[in-house]
Amino acid sequence: MSASSPTPGPTPYYLKGSPLNVRFNSLVAWLARRGISLMGSAELSVRGRKSGQMQRVPVNPFTYQGGRYLISARGHSQWVRNMRVAGGGELRVGRKVHAFTVEEVPDAEKLPVLRGYLKKWGWEVNQYFRGVTAKSTDAEIEAAAGDHPVFRVTITK
Repeated sequence: MSASSPTPGPTPYYLKGSPLNVRFNSLVAWLARRGISLMGSAELSVRGRKSGQMQRVPVNPFTYQGGRYLISARGHSQWVRNMRVAGGGELRVGRKVHAFTVEEVPDAEKLPVLRGYLKKWGWEVNQYFRGVTAKSTDAEIEAAAGDHPVFRVTITK
């Protein structure tokens, strides 16, 4: 199943990580490859849309009402753009590798998933949501939804 959808607006929101964030993410990915998950983190592998090579990045998979989701706190990042083309990838923690497909969640359906994600991961990601938190109003979260892609994950193996 492909996860293609038009990118909203002429310049989609993306917040590049600071050098400290990049180092921390490298450490989280390194730990995930060795079987150590920090609060549920995993390493995402997705095929690059231009290079064709597998790109790896640490992510915080989120479970909501029995569904599994990947949310891009930083916005329309490279892994998001790759995911839209690839339609899936792999999640790894140590030797456990799960192949999956994705379906991008429309903005109108993101509210409960984003609120739950911010409740669990807000301590880490609130800075990327420009003042929107789990305690924000529905309207505030809905206004931010277009800046934060959400993918519903279906494990295939």
